[in-house]
Amino acid sequence: MLDYQPLYEALLDAKADAWTSILPRQLASAFTSRHGNLAKWQTLINQLPELTPTLNLLDADAVQIGCSKDVSDEARAQLENSLRALHPWRKGPYDIFGIKINSEWRSDWKWNRLKDHIAPLKNRLVLDVGCGNGYHCWRMRGAQAKMVVGIDPLLLNVMQFQMIRKLAGEAPVYVLPLAMEQLPQGLKIFATVFSMGVLYHRRSPVDHLLELRDCLQPGGELILETIVIDGGPGKVLLPEERYANMRNVWFLPSCETLASWLKRCGFVNIRLIDISITGIHEQRTTDWMTFQSLKDFLDEKNPQLTREGLPAPKRAIFIANSA
Repeated sequence: MLDYQPLYEALLDAKADAWTSILPRQLASAFTSRHGNLAKWQTLINQLPELTPTLNLLDADAVQIGCSKDVSDEARAQLENSLRALHPWRKGPYDIFGIKINSEWRSDWKWNRLKDHIAPLKNRLVLDVGCGNGYHCWRMRGAQAKMVVGIDPLLLNVMQFQMIRKLAGEAPVYVLPLAMEQLPQGLKIFATVFSMGVLYHRRSPVDHLLELRDCLQPGGELILETIVIDGGPGKVLLPEERYANMRNVWFLPSCETLASWLKRCGFVNIRLIDISITGIHEQRTTDWMTFQSLKDFLDEKNPQLTREGLPAPKRAIFIANSA
């Protein structure tokens, strides 16, 4: 288990006493859960070979920890087996001691769309909500964030992060096994908050926006990325059942509707900085994620539709500030 003392101290310095007082219990509860694979995953991490990276490159498309020359062929083969045992790898890419993790998502494409539009992260305390295995958290640290806190309720994602974190060595980057609703109300400590690929999974998108605002310092910056649809003010799609085979998709707004939600929730300086169609080269099956992916969930005859006949995924990135 990671040493969380530096995180606790940073939260205390940020006047987040309410969270610091409960966070150790939250983590202890998550890491003693009855998840069937948790003990196996923890053993994999504990049995990692002792490796010392000659470099950690966090500002490249593939987050790089170490180099090929840092390890023997035998140690690299053992390490690759351990990494593959945490299949599926959804977010990446990574280059771990010369092992190329070709994840389902080209998460670097999303980062490259937004990185030149956001306020500089240097010396900022940053929150990444629904961060997966922490790929974007590493990129935020590569952009010189003072500390990055990611939250994601899926333990496999957290274990993937912990394996990489152990190989990388000490760093002010954490991925916590928590859901958004487990953060105390009124935190208001983060200078920048990211929510990417989360809003459409929330039954109440407005509540999610209010929770995000609640985490930001006055004047802090929100980076919000989500699936949108074409249309004008008030246009929203609520799938009847599945969307691109996903059960837990709720509200897909138009860009104008989403901008109005942000305004209603008290955000200011709202701007749309990117709209991109999600293609089958950005999200796909690989040897590190061998399950079905986007291509399998689109209409075979018309890839502009999902197999349910709904508009295929189009993603927008908004930036806004707390008042």
